[in-house]
Amino acid sequence: MKNLAKLFLVVIFGAASALTTAQQVQRLTLEEVIRLADEQSPNALMAKHRFRSSYWQYRSFLAEYRPSLTLSGNLPDYGRVFTRVINYDTGEETFRETNSMTNSLSMALRQNIGLTGGNVFVQSDLTRLDQFGTISRTEYNTTPVSIGISQPLNGYNSLRWQKKIQPLQYEQAKKRYLSDIEGVHITAVTNFFQLAQAQINQEIAELNYFNTDTLYRIAQGRYNLGTIAEDELLQLELSFLNAGTAKNEAAMTLRDRELKLRTFLGFNETVRLELIIPEEVPDFEVNVGTVLELAMENNTTVLSQKLSLIQAENSVAQAKANMGLNANLNLSYGLRQQANEFENVYRNPSDQQRVRIGLTLPLIDWGQSRGRYRMAQSSEELTRVQVEQALIEFEQSVLLDVERFNLQADQVRISAKSDEVAARRYEVTKQRFLIGRIDVLELNDADSRKDSNRRAYIQSLQNYWNYFFSMRQLTLYDLLNDKPLEADFDNLVR
Repeated sequence: MKNLAKLFLVVIFGAASALTTAQQVQRLTLEEVIRLADEQSPNALMAKHRFRSSYWQYRSFLAEYRPSLTLSGNLPDYGRVFTRVINYDTGEETFRETNSMTNSLSMALRQNIGLTGGNVFVQSDLTRLDQFGTISRTEYNTTPVSIGISQPLNGYNSLRWQKKIQPLQYEQAKKRYLSDIEGVHITAVTNFFQLAQAQINQEIAELNYFNTDTLYRIAQGRYNLGTIAEDELLQLELSFLNAGTAKNEAAMTLRDRELKLRTFLGFNETVRLELIIPEEVPDFEVNVGTVLELAMENNTTVLSQKLSLIQAENSVAQAKANMGLNANLNLSYGLRQQANEFENVYRNPSDQQRVRIGLTLPLIDWGQSRGRYRMAQSSEELTRVQVEQALIEFEQSVLLDVERFNLQADQVRISAKSDEVAARRYEVTKQRFLIGRIDVLELNDADSRKDSNRRAYIQSLQNYWNYFFSMRQLTLYDLLNDKPLEADFDNLVR
C-alpha cells in the first residue's frame, strides 16, 4: 500500500509538472522579440549561411593568388595489349604483345601572375617502366627540376577582372548580411504586431460580448416594461449574437498568429506568448540628405548596380580579345635523366628546353566573333542605361521613405489620442443609453468607432517600427544612435 501511495504521489506531481510546462507563458516586449529573432530565428540562420557561402567563394578567389603545391601520379598503370609495330626498313607492319606497368609521380608548385594573367611553375617528376615477358627490363625516367611559364597573349586577363569583381562581391555579401538581419527585424515587427493586433481583437471581442450580453439583458427588462420598442430589442439581440461570432473568430485568429510568431522565434508548442505592446516611440526625425548619402554609400542595391556595370565591361573585354588572334606562350627549362637503376637516375642529368607558341586565328567565322563583340557592347550600353534609371528610382524611393518615416511618429500620437477619445465617448454613450437618453444605433456607432480606433492605434505602431527598421536596412546605419551597423563577420564563419 505504501508503494502504491508513493506511485500515486509521483504520478500526481508529474502530471502537475507537465501541466505547468504545457502552460509556460513568455511575456515579451518588442525589443525581446527582435533579440530572439536575431539569435534563433530560421531567417537569421539562413542569412548567416548565405554569408558563409560568399565568404568561402571570396577565399577561393584569394587562393588563386597564392602558390599551390600539387602531387599527382599513376600508381600503377598496368597494361597487357597488342600494339602495332612498323619496320621502316622493310615496310612490314606487325602486331606485338606488350606487357608493361608504369608508375609515375609528379609534384608541381604553381603561382598565378595577376598582372599578366599567366602563371609560373616549378615541377619535378619520376617515372618507372617495367616490361614483362621474354624480355624483362626496368627503366627510370626523371625530370629532377623544371621551371616554366605559361602566358596568354591575346590581351584578356581574367585574373585582373576577377580582382575588380570578387572584392566587390564580398563587400556586397557583408552588406547583404546586415540588410538581411534588418529584414529579420522587419519580419519580427510584423509578426509581433500581428499577434498584438490579434490579442487586442480578442480583448475587444470578449469585452464586446460581455457588454452586449449585459445590454441585451437590460433591454429585455425594459422591453417587458414597455419602455423600448421591439426593433431596438432585436437590434441588441443581433449585436449580442454577432459579438459571440466575433469572439470565436478572434480566438482562432489569436491561435494562428501566436503559432506564426512562436515558429518564427524557434519556440515549441509548450510555450505560450503574451506581448507587451510598446506605448511610446522614439521622437526624432531623419535628414533627407543624410539618409540619401548613407544609402548611396551602403545600400546593396547601389553596389549591385556597380557590379553589373563592371561585369558588362568584363564581357566586352573578353569578346574583344576573342575576335582576333589567340596565342599562348609556353616556356620551360629543366634537367632530365634516364637510367636502368634508380641510384643512377639523378646522376649527371642533361638539360632540356622547350618553347611553344600556340595560335588560334579564325579565318572564316561568318562574323560570329564580331557579332558576339557587338552584342557585348550593346549589353554594356543597356546596362549603363538600366543602372542610371535604377539609381534615379532608388533616390526617389529613398526620399519617399524618409518622408513617410518623419510623418509616422505624429501619426502614432494622433492615433493614441483618437483611441483615448473613442474609448471615453463609448463609455459616455453607454451610460446615456442605460438611462434612455439615446437609441441603440448611436450606441453601436460609438462601439464600432472605439474598436476601429484601437486597431488603428496598433497599426500605427506597427507602421512606425516597420519604417524605423526600413530606414536602418536602407542605410545600414543606426540613425537613432548615430553609428553604422556592424557584425562580427569573423565569428560568423567559424
